[in-house]
Amino acid sequence: MSMNESLRARREAAIPRGVGTAHAGIFAARARNAEIWDADGRRLIDFASGIAVTNVGHVRPEVVEAAKAQIDLFTHVCFQVTGYESYIALAERLNALAPGPSAKKTIFLSTGAEEVENAIKIARSATGRPGVIAFSGGFHGRTMLGMALTGKVTPYKTGFGPFLSDIYHLPFPAPYLGVSEEDSIAAMEVLFRSDIDPGRIAAIIVEPVQGEGGFYPVSPGFMRHLRSLCDAHGILLIADEIQTGFGRTGRLFACEHLGVEPDLMTVAKSIAGGFPLSAVIGRAEIMDAPQPGGLGGTYGGSPVACAAGLAVLDVIEADGLCARADWIGERIAARLRQLSQRDAGIGDIRALGAMAALELVQGGDAASPDPARTGAAVAEARERGLILLACGVRGNVIRFLPPLTIEEDVLDEGLDILADALERTGALEVAA
Repeated sequence: MSMNESLRARREAAIPRGVGTAHAGIFAARARNAEIWDADGRRLIDFASGIAVTNVGHVRPEVVEAAKAQIDLFTHVCFQVTGYESYIALAERLNALAPGPSAKKTIFLSTGAEEVENAIKIARSATGRPGVIAFSGGFHGRTMLGMALTGKVTPYKTGFGPFLSDIYHLPFPAPYLGVSEEDSIAAMEVLFRSDIDPGRIAAIIVEPVQGEGGFYPVSPGFMRHLRSLCDAHGILLIADEIQTGFGRTGRLFACEHLGVEPDLMTVAKSIAGGFPLSAVIGRAEIMDAPQPGGLGGTYGGSPVACAAGLAVLDVIEADGLCARADWIGERIAARLRQLSQRDAGIGDIRALGAMAALELVQGGDAASPDPARTGAAVAEARERGLILLACGVRGNVIRFLPPLTIEEDVLDEGLDILADALERTGALEVAA
């Protein structure tokens, strides 16, 4: 029995099935930049980055050294007991880097779901209102509030209800899926007439680019509409930048593409290069709404993670990773366009920086998703040494999230494997 097989047997005996693993037969032993070696010594190219976490690459030396230096000083004291400089220094830098001219403040937590919960707490405290609007296809975590906000039932909500009240979902504007911005705006008008007065809405939460939902971007025009609507009704606009942040889309934060300042912004994933850390960044007067003791958590803002987070920002700036994200995305999209010329199953190609995706459909028909081929292509790529992830409300999107530091030859090698996997899982034909 191989090491991977042995670990899989142990996993199945020790860990509940609800903890899903996209590539269940692979167990990482070590990693470097954009490559992973499994327990049997096999090399794999990583186009997942731990779901957009290792934007600066696996085991980035500067990040590792910053964490090690902090470990030698102390690993935990709890910021709610005694403060420490790294928490303050990272907050200062994020406040200065966050989109928009308003003065900002930041709170640190441990996970994406935890920060979403705190963003809603802050919004409700600041407005005195209960209601929250989210969007279909959105993903905001697996806690009870996170699930209530998430706009996808399977697998995230199945069997876990009932959920918290005063949460409302609108159709997310995704023209490829037949949902226009006008459709979303009209649905919001119906919501305000039939379900809840806008004066009872605390916040609207939206991903600038949907992550689990399929990598569909919000347009600047739609984001401006949300901003105007929020301003007109005293509603707070929350940008969920958990997957889009820290250079992934070609800007430090995706909101910079949209020309809109959110009232609150949730960030996590690549904030600390793999160490557990998340944050809510927001306008200072809004962030100050909760009473002392109303925010926080025992492990929130770990000193080790904060030290790593400061190093991550240094690396992004020193290596010009925002510009490199644009280069990576353009290279991926160009290769996908080449493949689409002879593969009618590639229905759409999307890329904002290095947040890229292709949508697989049957016969070029956008209304006929092909989740079976999507799953087969991901599995075939894995067998050939490439880690990919699927996503999308229809299960037919392959997403590309390589580290922004990936070497050019490794990126091209991964794209070659992808091309081979697509050819082996669907008869290539001349696109109509």
